[in-house]
Amino acid sequence: MAEKLVVVSDMWGAKKGLWIASYFGYLQQYYDIVFHDSQQLGNIDVPVSTEENIHRAFVEGGIDTAVAHLLKKESAPAHYLAFSTGGTIAYKAALKGLPMKSLTAISATRIRLENDRPDTSLNLVYGESDEFKPSHAWAKKIGADLNVIPNFGHQLYSDEKIISQVCMGLLEQVTRKAV
Repeated sequence: MAEKLVVVSDMWGAKKGLWIASYFGYLQQYYDIVFHDSQQLGNIDVPVSTEENIHRAFVEGGIDTAVAHLLKKESAPAHYLAFSTGGTIAYKAALKGLPMKSLTAISATRIRLENDRPDTSLNLVYGESDEFKPSHAWAKKIGADLNVIPNFGHQLYSDEKIISQVCMGLLEQVTRKAV
């Protein structure tokens, strides 16, 4: 039976996420994938869908709502792959007890504000020029490693080269033979 992989979108949800199909192309053969749209999880409904308006809606309660909904929807241990705001949602949910086998969070925006580390295997991926990446001091304080990719910014998760690297890492996890 395939391992379960829960995917949590960036703040745009399914609206601007054509790149996410590339992840599914690599992973669907080896994982039982469940997709969560961050906007739906957070009950985000803004009249004008600008980056600023959506971001504000998440910061002003949408992230907490999304965390609560994710905790209700997912109860079995699973692997998580989450992008930007979705990474923040998954990270915070893990801190609140979401059963998680691993978390691959790419460009997770607000985890740098957290003081704790979830009790799971973490792969925190950031572009070198991502303005939202946590400091190395933060990573050391909570006991996490940052995987910083040179020559990329916040949107690195939509780049085919990065998609391939991230997916190879996830596939290695699931295809590795127990010794």
